[in-house]
Amino acid sequence: MTSPIKHIQELRCSDLRSVPSEVLESTEPLLLKGLVSHWPSVMAAEACIESSVSYLRSFSCEHPLTVYQGKPEINGRIFYNDDFTEFNFQRLKMPLEQVLDALQTECIAKPSAETPSYYVGSTMIDHWLPGFRVENDLGLDELSPLVSLWLGNQSKIAAHYDFPNNIACNIAGRRRFTLFPPEQADNLYVGPLDFTPSGQAISLVDTTNPDFASFPKYRTALEASLAVELEPGDAIFIPSMWWHHVQSLEDFNALVNYWWRVTPAYLGAPANALQHAIMSMHGLPQEQKRAWKDLFERYVFNQDEAAFEHIPDHAKGVLSDVDEEMARAIKARLVHFLK
Repeated sequence: MTSPIKHIQELRCSDLRSVPSEVLESTEPLLLKGLVSHWPSVMAAEACIESSVSYLRSFSCEHPLTVYQGKPEINGRIFYNDDFTEFNFQRLKMPLEQVLDALQTECIAKPSAETPSYYVGSTMIDHWLPGFRVENDLGLDELSPLVSLWLGNQSKIAAHYDFPNNIACNIAGRRRFTLFPPEQADNLYVGPLDFTPSGQAISLVDTTNPDFASFPKYRTALEASLAVELEPGDAIFIPSMWWHHVQSLEDFNALVNYWWRVTPAYLGAPANALQHAIMSMHGLPQEQKRAWKDLFERYVFNQDEAAFEHIPDHAKGVLSDVDEEMARAIKARLVHFLK
């Protein structure tokens, strides 16, 4: 594999107990070296795997969570099957205690080539590990973040983007992140939008072993990529819409991440609007697509409020600042129209 030519900017944070403001204002990825090295979960992991497992086990509850299980031959790559009719893993429901048991008995104690893949993603900490954040937290409550656990053995998660900003805190094992700027989407050979392993469209390129014959434009994406390897206690800031491939490198890995939006959640997810726009406009004649492109530029992407000064403020509706009450009304109209 050709290595990325750039490395991510690093901030030394081992002497801090909170996230620097420059991180929250950044539009570029940042390595936050040692940001959570003081967390008890990290210190347990640095002692040994058994200590890390035992620490997480102390917060487990009986609520079943979703775990992806794949056969040894997938080599940890969470992906589609060969003909894109299904995925190469199965979704199981089991309590965290059972997941940790499986990791200990089936993965940690055996050679990696003989072990199945276990991958737990985006599992809400406060629900499935109650009390964990009392001892391990970034203190970003003013941002109303979604705080999640990611857990498993060796895995490869295809490059994808997330709409929220993200701080991912590595607490056990090592993880390698390969990041691509948003404008590289065309060079990442993105797969289906509505048939995805975990809700987000993914790159079809195997970042760890790219097939340049099948995906020649990926060379351009790779030249623009950033790469970093997180040790326990390190964190990474990933801005909204940056593509990222995540590889877990050890037989036991755990990570906690914080997602937050810069706009209120009641405004909805832009990805939903994208799919509806594709559905309703894909088959239009080119001249109509050009007309709609101009309208989207005018009403969606053009931030010039002066363009609507001819409309009285009380009549601007969706062209004004949308509050929660107006958002509910707009969604109700859309539901009516979609019927």
